[in-house]
Amino acid sequence: MSGWTPLWGRRELLKAAWTGPAAAAAALGAHAAASQEPDGAGAAEQPDEAALEAYRAGFAAPPLERVRIGFVGVGLQGASHVRNFLRIDGVDVVAICDIDEPRAEEVASWVVDAGGAAPELYTRGDTDFKRLCGRDDIDLVFNATPWRWHVPVCVEAMETGKHTAVEVPAAITLEGCWRLVETAERTARHCVMMENCNYGRSEMMVLNMVRQGLLGDLLHGEAAYIHDLRSLKFSDRNEGLWRLQHSVERNANLYPTHGLGPVAQCMDINRGDCFDYLVSLSSPAKGLALYAAERFGADDPRAQVRYALGDMNSSLIRTRRGRSILLQHDTTTPRPYSRLNLVQGTRGVFAGFPDRIFIEGEAEGHEWSDVEPYRERFEHPLWTERAGDAEGAGHGGMDYLEDYRLVRCLLDGAPTDMDVYDAAALSAPVELSELSVARGSEPVEFPDFTRGAYRTRPPLGIVA
Repeated sequence: MSGWTPLWGRRELLKAAWTGPAAAAAALGAHAAASQEPDGAGAAEQPDEAALEAYRAGFAAPPLERVRIGFVGVGLQGASHVRNFLRIDGVDVVAICDIDEPRAEEVASWVVDAGGAAPELYTRGDTDFKRLCGRDDIDLVFNATPWRWHVPVCVEAMETGKHTAVEVPAAITLEGCWRLVETAERTARHCVMMENCNYGRSEMMVLNMVRQGLLGDLLHGEAAYIHDLRSLKFSDRNEGLWRLQHSVERNANLYPTHGLGPVAQCMDINRGDCFDYLVSLSSPAKGLALYAAERFGADDPRAQVRYALGDMNSSLIRTRRGRSILLQHDTTTPRPYSRLNLVQGTRGVFAGFPDRIFIEGEAEGHEWSDVEPYRERFEHPLWTERAGDAEGAGHGGMDYLEDYRLVRCLLDGAPTDMDVYDAAALSAPVELSELSVARGSEPVEFPDFTRGAYRTRPPLGIVA
């Protein structure tokens, strides 16, 4: 979001880091770590076991006549979602919170231009989201803040009776993952992580292929977030105000969900299977310091910071049904963008970036086949029916489709496509990879956030 203030102030920590490693270390010691979410309230009374079992089986809230949304964070991605919701029937944007008051006013004007009532603005500082959550005319709080604020905003929303949707990752610590799960269960509210890549055209086509058995029994997947973000991390605007600090502080897969989400969906994670354990290792950390030296000069403090984040983090995940997943993260070297998006079964394999496919008995020799003929057979109905509506929306239309499906589920009183257990499981590799790297690539167990309910929870169907 636009200029969201960390707990320690907008630019204090970056300035300290750019002054030199010693100053950066002092700043880190003096302030709350970027890798930690602000503390919340103590433990609250839990619902009875029957209510918990019902929630874990697949929670569906009563249907809404309209979805009244309050936004917390309207910078780049948050504002993009506002534009999407203004195009979806049955939605009212009633409140906007951002510490950047001119930006909040600008986005509010879009609502008025679209024929809606002017949203109430909340711009009094870091925690003004609490006043927004305290309103009684909001059904859904949409959270597009920096990572460390994801859990506090979501918890506040659920504690005050609202459903919540949050940008990725939903949490950056295991403690944060559990806070989301336990709060959602106790309050009986939706907590949905907005993983847009689950709604990509190719990703949804692969899901349809899997559901129809084209690839056979699934064995292996490969997922990644490979995206050169060096210029963004050194920017003094938007995500540059906070994202670099995670690279100073943590050696981990900082952003696992874009690649992992679609593969996990194909493998029915939390709906028949469950992540079991992870092993992780990181390459040396050279990319950020080299980039800073070449752009700003070798004597520039930004080139002298000791960055913790290894340029390539590679993790291997085993599921409880014995499947394997390669998960990679690289945001600091000059490479073309990729999420890998490989799904391997006993009858064939699909791989992305670029899309290609190999199906036994349909391919020649050992060569990849063109995927386009398969699109005619396996295009997902959501793309067949809604591609026109999604045209022009962010990330090729996938952002619109994830917003549309969220609204549809809330209006229909149906379980959401992704739920709090997915939010937690897909976000957990942030800290799990960090722990494994620090322990010499030892295996680290995944929590089962469903507490065994994954065995009987139904897989996601082919939704439209």
